[in-house]
Amino acid sequence: MNIPLTVIGQFIIIFAVVIAIISYYLGRRKTETPVLAAVLGAVFSIVPIFGLIYVVVLMFKRDLVKEGESRA
Repeated sequence: MNIPLTVIGQFIIIFAVVIAIISYYLGRRKTETPVLAAVLGAVFSIVPIFGLIYVVVLMFKRDLVKEGESRA
């Protein structure tokens, strides 16, 4: 079964955009630079397994402590 290269390229681009959006929303809670988290997610998604690993690592990172809150 032959899969055209354009289909693989379109999959990678769509996958990178989805991972970048997920990384941005996770980065808002877990990092001080959510845009950098989104860019890293998109770059790592060029190889899809790296993008998934990045999102899993970001999910398990602790949330940032906001002003007025204490970590109990």
